[in-house]
Amino acid sequence: MTDNKIATVELGRGGPQVGVQGLGCMGISEFYGDTDEVSARETLETALAAGVTLFDTADIYGGGANETFLAPFVGAHRDEITLATKFAIQRRDDDPHYRGVNNDPAYIRQAVEASLRRLGTDVIDLYYMHRRDPNVPLAESVGAMAELVEQGKVKRLGLSEVTGAELREAHAVHPIAALQSEWSLFSRDVERSAVPAAVELGVTVVPYSPLGRGFLTGSFADAGKELSQGDIRTYQPRFNGDNARRNAALLEPVHKIAAAHGASAAQVALAWVQQRAQVHGTPVVPIPGTRRSSRLLENVGATRLTLTADELALLEPIAGRVAGDRYPDMSSTSAARE
Repeated sequence: MTDNKIATVELGRGGPQVGVQGLGCMGISEFYGDTDEVSARETLETALAAGVTLFDTADIYGGGANETFLAPFVGAHRDEITLATKFAIQRRDDDPHYRGVNNDPAYIRQAVEASLRRLGTDVIDLYYMHRRDPNVPLAESVGAMAELVEQGKVKRLGLSEVTGAELREAHAVHPIAALQSEWSLFSRDVERSAVPAAVELGVTVVPYSPLGRGFLTGSFADAGKELSQGDIRTYQPRFNGDNARRNAALLEPVHKIAAAHGASAAQVALAWVQQRAQVHGTPVVPIPGTRRSSRLLENVGATRLTLTADELALLEPIAGRVAGDRYPDMSSTSAARE
């Protein structure tokens, strides 16, 4: 690392160097309560100054509003950042909770054009399939994505929430640069088959929700009681009722280790994810989300925190004791297809 910037790592075999921690931009536009746009824009600049260069969005976030929000920042720093966005999840105006998945090649071609327009750019650095639709042959979907690379609209391809077998199948059609899946002290499904496949293929792993949607930071203990009605976490089983009480108790070793290092619980949780790179022998670039510069600087501080073998051993059992699923409906996740 140079100056106060975080270290860098290769994004996919032969890909660009990016900061070892990225920024998930979803919460700026939706799902986690109201946003102060001025503060959010300051956070983007703070991130870049700290060496964060992978900025992650998706066409579903805010119904495209997140991509539109990022456009001025992208325009001002296009050569300094690696821009990632996603397609596949569809919503419906008459049902705010509806989530459909579309991997049809014709839809992919439409989706990329819409994302390029909203982002105000002529190329997307990393284009993900956000969710897998098993009813559409994977080779057809990835083939359509590969055409976008050939046309110069996309530089590299990524997949989110796929199994190891699906990652191998896709990689055989076109090289996959990144695998994005939930990975944290509370969520380790990705280690079953996807991470071993990523190691084998030279695919960088990009963990989303590495802070367990904020629960691992200790910022709330029961979503249903403490968070606003529009917050998505009020619908997620792990963060409510008896599950929340049981899971909050699992954080005791996180707080103990944090105190020993003079660090925060968030930094310990992120350091654990960052150190998966050494454990598994593959680049790992978590993308915690935040709308505040102070939290951004706290998060990147975790890249400089090294947990001991004894501390890692204390944290090892946590995931196996977590109560509740990640989502009310797990059908579109890789865990459902393992």
